[in-house]
Amino acid sequence: MPAKFPWKIVVNAESAGDRLDRFLVAQIADVSRARVQQLISQNKVTVDGAPGKASLRLRGGEQVEIFDEVEVSPLRAMAEDIPLEVVFEDEDIAVINKAAGMMVHAGAGATENEKNRGTLVNALLHRFGSLSGVSGDLRPGIVHRLDKATSGLIIVAKNDSAHRKLAGQFSRREVKKTYIALAHGWVKQEKGTITSSISRDRVRRTRMTTRRADGRDAFTEYKVVKRINSVFGKFTLLELKIGTGRTHQIRVHLSSLGHPVVGDALYGAPREVRARGAGQNQALSLQRNFLHAAALEFRHPRTEGKLAFQSVLPAELQEYLQQIIAEYNKEQ
Repeated sequence: MPAKFPWKIVVNAESAGDRLDRFLVAQIADVSRARVQQLISQNKVTVDGAPGKASLRLRGGEQVEIFDEVEVSPLRAMAEDIPLEVVFEDEDIAVINKAAGMMVHAGAGATENEKNRGTLVNALLHRFGSLSGVSGDLRPGIVHRLDKATSGLIIVAKNDSAHRKLAGQFSRREVKKTYIALAHGWVKQEKGTITSSISRDRVRRTRMTTRRADGRDAFTEYKVVKRINSVFGKFTLLELKIGTGRTHQIRVHLSSLGHPVVGDALYGAPREVRARGAGQNQALSLQRNFLHAAALEFRHPRTEGKLAFQSVLPAELQEYLQQIIAEYNKEQ
């Protein structure tokens, strides 16, 4: 959103016929359609001086004005008794092995009864009581994130001093993060580095993309652990290290190569894989992404001592992999 209001936009001829809400989503960087609709419903958008409606069809040439930000009620995380796997804990930090399906924290547009339940933050507050406040009331203790459908290791700060020192390590790219992923197809090179910049997709706002010129720098190193050729198709088991922490980074980078992460329908993976060949009637599906944060290395924020943690693949990923490899072995 702009720093100063009112913000004026003239509708170009190419946008004739577009709905007002869709037009604004395309014009404003990093804003969701839901947030635009909130702006309109709060009477903060006019078209040629008249209150705008989300469904208004534009003709081209109109002047659209935005007068203010969306007004949202303050949101705080709440303690919930949710099981946690704590890998390490002391007075400054905790390392958690997060399960897939758990959001790290609620979204900014959530309400107490909507998306603000079942989060990692809520579980942390119940377990530890108090956490760092550097990231605000919605994200206490959160120094970095994992996607909802991704499992694995995540660092939590219990106090502000630890948080700031850890954030410095992330900013200087000193934290080593290793992931395991299963991708569709065979990645061409045995190892490599993906350096495509990443930004939000202008059309599908839940997606990121490497196709825009104004993206943020990102790099992902990968190496092939195993190539699999089974009746379900070809797959590559990969070990990946990321030096930047962009939203959906590994997922969008692998998709940009034409090898989406298994289970990641948002970036082009099929919802199920079916066995091929005469007499085959098997199908496999995965209700999460085959992406796991398997290792972390960083310095303790107080002692400066090196800490290293590892997490094995969760049972559901091991089972999926074994099913594919079992069929692979039959083919040899």
